Amino acid sequence: MSPPRKAGGKKKTGRSTKKTTRKRPAKKSPARRGSSGKRSVAARPKRSLFGRLVRLCLLFMGLGLGLLVPWLLWLNHLVTSEFEGRKWDLPSRVYARPLELYEGLAMSPLALERELESAGYRKVASADREGTWSGSGGNYIVFRRGFRFEDGHQEALKFRLGLDGGRVSRLASPAGGGGLGLVRLDPAEIASIYPLHEEDRTLVSLDQVPDLLVTGLQAVEDRNFKHHHGVDPRGIARALWANVRARATVQGGSTLTQQLVKNYYLSNERSLPRKLNEALMALLLEWHYDKAEILEAYLNEVFLGQQGNHAIHGFGRASQHYFGQPLDQLETHQVALLVGMVKGASLYHPRRNPERALARRNQVLSSFAETGLLSEQKARVARDRPLDVTPGAAATGNRYPAFIDLVRDQLQRDYRESDLRSEGLRIFTTLSPAEQVAAEVAVRKGMQDLAARGLPNELQAALVLADVDSGEVRAVVGDRDPTARGFNRALNARRQVGSVIKPLVYLTALEHPERFNWLSRIEDEPISLRQADGTRWSPSNYDNRSHGEVSLLEALMRSYNQATVRLGMTVGLGEFTGKLQQLGVDRDIPGVPATLLGAVELTPLEVTQVYQSLAAGGFSVPLRAVVAVQTPSGETLKRYPLRLRPLERRDALAVLNYGLTRVVTGGTASALPGLLGSEATIAGKTGTTNERRDSWFVGYTRDRLGVAWVGLDDNRPAGVTGSNAAMQVWAGLFRALPLNPVSLDMPEGAHWLWVDPEQQALSAEDCPDAIMMPFVEGSEPTTRTRCLARRDDDDSSFWSRFFDRD
Repeated sequence: MSPPRKAGGKKKTGRSTKKTTRKRPAKKSPARRGSSGKRSVAARPKRSLFGRLVRLCLLFMGLGLGLLVPWLLWLNHLVTSEFEGRKWDLPSRVYARPLELYEGLAMSPLALERELESAGYRKVASADREGTWSGSGGNYIVFRRGFRFEDGHQEALKFRLGLDGGRVSRLASPAGGGGLGLVRLDPAEIASIYPLHEEDRTLVSLDQVPDLLVTGLQAVEDRNFKHHHGVDPRGIARALWANVRARATVQGGSTLTQQLVKNYYLSNERSLPRKLNEALMALLLEWHYDKAEILEAYLNEVFLGQQGNHAIHGFGRASQHYFGQPLDQLETHQVALLVGMVKGASLYHPRRNPERALARRNQVLSSFAETGLLSEQKARVARDRPLDVTPGAAATGNRYPAFIDLVRDQLQRDYRESDLRSEGLRIFTTLSPAEQVAAEVAVRKGMQDLAARGLPNELQAALVLADVDSGEVRAVVGDRDPTARGFNRALNARRQVGSVIKPLVYLTALEHPERFNWLSRIEDEPISLRQADGTRWSPSNYDNRSHGEVSLLEALMRSYNQATVRLGMTVGLGEFTGKLQQLGVDRDIPGVPATLLGAVELTPLEVTQVYQSLAAGGFSVPLRAVVAVQTPSGETLKRYPLRLRPLERRDALAVLNYGLTRVVTGGTASALPGLLGSEATIAGKTGTTNERRDSWFVGYTRDRLGVAWVGLDDNRPAGVTGSNAAMQVWAGLFRALPLNPVSLDMPEGAHWLWVDPEQQALSAEDCPDAIMMPFVEGSEPTTRTRCLARRDDDDSSFWSRFFDRD
């Protein structure tokens, strides 16, 4: 039996309960006893739970601050370091040579229109804006764009141009203004050398951007831009409410600053952490930088389309891409289209989705009117305008891949590849757009014609065109498909050159006037030579016949192999190979007799270099494709000036020049005048290699030198000859060019004489079978024909009788 409890039992129980409660806070049964015990015990667990919640909150706050502060510091470092040192990788811009117009310039309507089209000029009914032209046939009005050249900024100019008889006949200001001496068009942009990440942009500063674009962008994308600090809570709420009402995403709440952060720093991933980073970085960006800096960066960074593999970033490049115009020349409806495309460059692409783009543009114009940027009347007029985008994007990526390969080859001697891809260089080249297009047409049509005549469909071709006097390369085609990228046959296809090398054998002989002239006789008979390996080499002629004793001129005109080898061995192989190197062949040349017939592998470009000296009358100039390189601001980094080197024995070169014109008038290229439809004096040489594997033709006028090659890539017999393939392609090009006759003026040390070729004797103009022929001084015939002797005797008798009578 338990002892009775004392009056203080409850208190004891309370102490006991308190002790129990301290040990086991989960047990609540003692709390149900006595009212005082209930109040005392119930209050303490409540304070303990609250304390724990407070401590838990403090713990999470501590952890959050411990993580957030370092993360904010990292984001701050990222924002400031990249934005302060921001430097976009800018592609290098490659330009053609600027077309210089003056009265008397050889120019056809087709060539002029090709030049204007290549430079991005648009044909319109009335040329009242920069970059447009009107007219046809012989009368044109052109509104030239302004351009920053090395010698300063050239202002825009509207002028009238007349063509007559294949030449510029009039150059004047419009509406009967005064004559203009010289008009230089802005050069065509023919290529860009892009950064590795394939982004294309043209940087603009804020003062180069139309005011309507700056204010209109804010009106459409971020009306509170001037007042928020990177994030706009009211804008977010407004967009959220609009989306809820529409039950679709019709508005975005991101500010321009947030959009810049997303484009510049972050990916397009849609997640809450990325969105939080975007907001934090926008706040940091606004904390460090003013609105003007942020807006200018946005204008250059925003994505506005795609051109092939290249992303179009920034309004500066988008203006050129869609309108072919600088940003500061855009009209109201064009500005509105670009602003509208910020919402979705692909969705509102004006070429692929013109109806959708038009609706979006008009919506933007309404926003301009709503915010007071335009009057309702001006907005209505702009809404009635078409999109006005160019029919297709200018192919600035690389319009002429074979020529750009040559440009890069030259630049890589002085610039790193990374500089070409990122420094925004302005590269001025020698390319003539009209001549390049003519070369491409000649190759395409030439290949089609050869296939139609039964030659292999897989024949390949290369074509090089250069200015005779300056060595400036005007056009390059490296594939039967001129737009193809890859193996460039004009620069890299080393093929045996065949008979195109023979003129150098005759040049070497003509440099010995005491032994040789065009009338000198040489045996075209079988010849057998021992080679280094002990075998015998016995060349035959193309027609498998020998022709006996022939003159040097006939041997060249008919391209006789046996006579050429005999002549080359007489003057010496060493002298011949030295001549090749003197004329620009920068490689080892095999010193074997077969070299005399073209058993040496050269590229079409190298053949062009060799013949440049011949065509220029002995003034050797290295071929070049680049004339100057500038920084984006116009500062000249490097010039590539003309380097002229006079060669010795220009007299022999001039005499050889005559021989090459005879190849065209009566030799292996005698079909050329018919192909050209002209009797202009042209010099040329055909070339065919063994088993008809390669077809070559080299020809030149007074100012243009062209080299054409046709053959198969695997070097199989192709059934081609110099005259049935390459000469056809060459003629297709030169039919589209002015045919200025080759000059046959003789320099000091050479002169013209009347001779009788059969008798190898001096003659007179009125003597039978007499022709005029050039001779190096000291190589003239020493005998006279009877006709000349009789005339001389008659003259002598006349003076004798005269003086005797006197």
